[in-house]
Amino acid sequence: MRLFICIAGLAFALIASGAALGHTEGHQAAHETAFGVAADPASAQRTVHVTMSDTMRFDPARVTVKRGEVVRFVVKNGGKVMHEMVLGTAADLKQHAEMMRKHPDMHHDEAHMLHVAPGKSGEMGWRFTQAGEFMYGCLVPGHFESGMVGTIVVR
Repeated sequence: MRLFICIAGLAFALIASGAALGHTEGHQAAHETAFGVAADPASAQRTVHVTMSDTMRFDPARVTVKRGEVVRFVVKNGGKVMHEMVLGTAADLKQHAEMMRKHPDMHHDEAHMLHVAPGKSGEMGWRFTQAGEFMYGCLVPGHFESGMVGTIVVR
């Protein structure tokens, strides 16, 4: 019951903050967030390849995009453990990482999150609608805290 209350509270907080919800079974909801909106990867102006490793790093660790640009992220897990790439603001990712530490078995499938099994690849499309500096991170417990984060600069 406590887990249900925590999950319900997180869902309410994400809705209130304008985060994207609703990516289920391959369908992405087009909810505007502080860092943009989900987009069809096929409509991307460019592709950015990102590799995740068990050294708790993303390569590249910094990506620069133009405001309004649709980017197709092709993300490869080059490690032997599960990793994920979650887009967001610094505050969003820190808050979500804390929630994941408290509830490591919590599952989520949202448009700005990509879970990639060891040795596999995945993709997501995103339109960056606001200028600023945003982040991507792996929120598997312990990974974010070990420095598995990257920066997206939107100009």
